[in-house]
Amino acid sequence: MTVLSSADSAPGASSGRLQASIRRGVLIDTIFGAALWAAGGLVLVILGTMIILLAYDGWPALRHFGMAFYTTATWNPVTERFGAMSMLYGTLVTSLIAVVIAVPVSFGIAFFLTEVCPQAFRRPIGVTIQLLAAVPSIIYGMWGALVVAPFIAAWLQQPLISGFGWIPLFGGPANQFSMFTAGLILALMILPFITAMFVETLESVPPMLAESAYGVGATTWEVFRNVRIPYGRTAMVGAGMLGLGRALGETMAVTFVIGNANRISASIFQPGSSIASVIANEFGEAEIGSLKLYSLLQLGFALFVISFIVLAVSRRLVRSRLD
Repeated sequence: MTVLSSADSAPGASSGRLQASIRRGVLIDTIFGAALWAAGGLVLVILGTMIILLAYDGWPALRHFGMAFYTTATWNPVTERFGAMSMLYGTLVTSLIAVVIAVPVSFGIAFFLTEVCPQAFRRPIGVTIQLLAAVPSIIYGMWGALVVAPFIAAWLQQPLISGFGWIPLFGGPANQFSMFTAGLILALMILPFITAMFVETLESVPPMLAESAYGVGATTWEVFRNVRIPYGRTAMVGAGMLGLGRALGETMAVTFVIGNANRISASIFQPGSSIASVIANEFGEAEIGSLKLYSLLQLGFALFVISFIVLAVSRRLVRSRLD
């Protein structure tokens, strides 16, 4: 009887352990799912908090100046007259210069790595390019101020001004610290990001398409132009937009080389200012509760909105290509 009782109780004990294991697994899954929801929600909370705080803290400046804050270029802390037009202009001009320089160079590097470069050298060159992304921005700024700026002023600006000075875009005297120099430094900083996305896009082209083009006698350039680029055109545009978003918010490198002059000039060889550089230069001097501090916070909100729009457009373009 005792042996029979033990045998009868064994299935019950096994069933109890199984149910306990199931309950424990359900509890762990519930906790894990809640942690994932909390991690995802934290991102939204941080983003929403940043938007609300910048909009709320910068509202006094917008209330005081109205839309004139964005349509005037005056920035005078002595008379407490602040306008963001020159900063907006400098931010957009330097970022566009960076994209115009970086995108063609990234195309060339991506074309070389995917079609021309021997396999033995492809990885070392790719890693070297990616290492550029690891260089701190302040190093780019110091190198730009000490090396690039004098070289550009002497060997690039002077010939362009002599030959095309009648064009407002290249007018005025040569300046070491200018919007063009800032755009060039930004181009070097965003080059690794754009190149990496270009290479990934070109390598995602189905090999059958490229091999078929080669099979009918197409040259390497024809395959690149008629097969690879059309296949990944939308993703490449998205990569350029992501590079633009990266350039818009760069601070220290631009602060070193842009000249920090709060004025609007048609010439890219003249000093200027950007939103990020003005905030970096003057935020520490702004008193709590002052109109200057509110204006700087409103500048930060404007930069956030511009960057958000650019990144949203780029993500939309990339997603449409992936879909």
